[in-house]
Amino acid sequence: MPIEGSLRELGIFDVLQLLELSGKTGALTVTASRRENGGHVYLERGAVIFACLRNTRRPLGELLVHAGMISQADLQRALDVQAREARARAIGEVLVSLGALTRGDLEQRVRSQVEDAVCTLLSWRDGYFSFEERGLEDIPAEATVSIPTAALLLEAARRVDEWARIRTVIADANAVPTAEGHRPEPGSPATDSDAERAVLGAMDGARSIAEIALRLARAELDVAVCVASLAERGLASVRPGQPPRLRSAPRSDAAAFVARATAALRDGAAQQALSAARDAVAADPFSAEARLVMARAFVRLGQHAEAAEELRRAARLDPRNADVRLELGLCAVRHGDYDGALASWHAYMQLAPLAPDVGHVRAATKAAARLLGLLRQRAYA
Repeated sequence: MPIEGSLRELGIFDVLQLLELSGKTGALTVTASRRENGGHVYLERGAVIFACLRNTRRPLGELLVHAGMISQADLQRALDVQAREARARAIGEVLVSLGALTRGDLEQRVRSQVEDAVCTLLSWRDGYFSFEERGLEDIPAEATVSIPTAALLLEAARRVDEWARIRTVIADANAVPTAEGHRPEPGSPATDSDAERAVLGAMDGARSIAEIALRLARAELDVAVCVASLAERGLASVRPGQPPRLRSAPRSDAAAFVARATAALRDGAAQQALSAARDAVAADPFSAEARLVMARAFVRLGQHAEAAEELRRAARLDPRNADVRLELGLCAVRHGDYDGALASWHAYMQLAPLAPDVGHVRAATKAAARLLGLLRQRAYA
């Protein structure tokens, strides 16, 4: 049974709890209501190992450089090593092996990135979610961690409380802070925190809290807390900011991924087709065409149960899609469901009476009907 639906009916908090309790491994895709943003959470046996948002994700190496955890030269050296490897390792693993970064620092950075993404997804109240139980060979992570989902949810609750505490000073992460008066020298009693000094130094009157957080590779909440503290002591002022302009036209993105998946199927590259189809579904989870091409990729890979599930989803999204009905009939035959095949193929012939292959489908329908009749006679003999 698929785990999917509207965020109005079931929030991500409840979805993650369900996935943790059932020990699921797979990918949870969340799309905002207007589809201008989305995110992915990857779980292994119920624990979160990676998460990212489509519109705010930056390469791990870039974040580590901005945070001062590695140098640009370290990153370039790691990229060169990665490029020479026959089976490229994740960039985080290469940096650790080169001694440019400790494993503890790497996991801390990735954990912070995962927490930020999951906490943002938890704040969405309108949109669509879908969980696909599968292997994680194509996870788009440059490093992974393993975080108990319960711990992530506790961290999210803490952040909600912290945001509520500073809400009178800072409405959200789009607020723009400005340094007031002088900038205290390092070690000054006014700013005895390294974090506050870093935030103060990044204020230019134009960058939002979100942009400062990105520049410093810190969590937005941590930066907001520093700004609120500075504002309360008269060292900064805060003005409301405008939400960033988000990437649009995910439907055209989905269409491009569908075209890429279709081309890969023509070339016999089923795994590439499946990867592109997953990108299409992530861009527009309401696209029946994306679900259809994913089902076709699953069929090529011999994963017929997964193909059937995607076809059922496609049929719910677009009941009048003739190609979906045709594939559903083929899928039903593979499972010995001749009644289901007949129903699907009859629907196909009604929806696409002039299709080039309608004659073949009519012949297949007659053959399936004869076989079904024979099976029923044998059952009652």
